[in-house]
Amino acid sequence: MEKFILDEARVQRTVDNYRRIKNDVAETAIRAGRSENDVRLMCVTKTVEPEYINPVLDLGANLIGENKVQEYCSKLETLHLDGVEKHIIGHLQTNKVKYIAGRVDMIESVDSVKLAKEIQKQFSKADCVANILIEVNIGNEESKSGCDMSELDELIYEIAEMQNIKIKGLMTIPPICDENEVRKYFAKMHDKFLSLKEKNIDNVNMDILSMGMSADYEQAVLEGSNIVRVGSAIFGARHYN
Repeated sequence: MEKFILDEARVQRTVDNYRRIKNDVAETAIRAGRSENDVRLMCVTKTVEPEYINPVLDLGANLIGENKVQEYCSKLETLHLDGVEKHIIGHLQTNKVKYIAGRVDMIESVDSVKLAKEIQKQFSKADCVANILIEVNIGNEESKSGCDMSELDELIYEIAEMQNIKIKGLMTIPPICDENEVRKYFAKMHDKFLSLKEKNIDNVNMDILSMGMSADYEQAVLEGSNIVRVGSAIFGARHYN
């Protein structure tokens, strides 16, 4: 096993990036006619070692997102997580749900009744409630997970019946496209988010609209997002083993 050597220059870049993006998100919210505190910055920590995550947490970052359950669980002991909210944001396999019951604050990537039933089962066993977002495949891309917009209402009504699940909002990843096009996708999601909020469905609180990543978080904030999920723009290019 290779010995880990901390790159002090990378730590400094990470800290600088976090501060810059935090300010950028706040300024963009103000530009959109909102409060600078309306939008939360999630630090997406996929493939990032704890030694580069902790300096950002020590600065006050209070929301992290992990894609893979195994990686998430392996980091928990070494991260400075006091007061930090922890989300699973990647595609979640049903056989991995048992490992995170009671150990995450939110699952952002629920896109089927099958997955919701497993979450209900495992979180019920752990005697806790799962806060979730419904992931929408806004561009109907075959390569991406998420439910079709046309099936969203039906899915929400079905999951809302499950006692150990609370639906807190929506999440999406739009297709890669230019700035004007991506804003149209975000605007469409925001309209749907507002229409669902107006329905006042039992056990559904449309409080969170999670959209926007490193390349398009500004456009997402301008179109109503209140969580942006930023990884590589903070931590640098991902290193896959």
